[in-house]
Amino acid sequence: MKDPAFVLAVLVVAAIALPDSHPTYGYPAPTPAYAPAKYDFNYAVNDQPSGNDFGHQEARDGDNTQGSYYVLLPDGRLQRVTYNVNGDSGYVADITYEGEAQYPTPKASYGPPQPSYKPPTPSYA
Repeated sequence: MKDPAFVLAVLVVAAIALPDSHPTYGYPAPTPAYAPAKYDFNYAVNDQPSGNDFGHQEARDGDNTQGSYYVLLPDGRLQRVTYNVNGDSGYVADITYEGEAQYPTPKASYGPPQPSYKPPTPSYA
């Protein structure tokens, strides 16, 4: 009679050596349904009557974005922000000011403001 430990060892080796009879399912890695972002835009507004002067420029290629924007501040300075984003590094900005702040001296006023309108004229005779 054979040793039971030997029989058990032979059965274990046989079970390991037999190919797996269960079907295996494999799926390929999903492919993105979109292309990486790529764009370039800019705009500028300079309206003398209203004093509006601002603009923006940005370019992106995949995970890298670079741009700048500017605005004319009420004190006469130009504020410019230059920024970039590279992958997961986050938004990194550099802010500069051009020109010197101007604060005009307020005009003195005496008494309450006077209305600048006229009474309506009747439209009937």
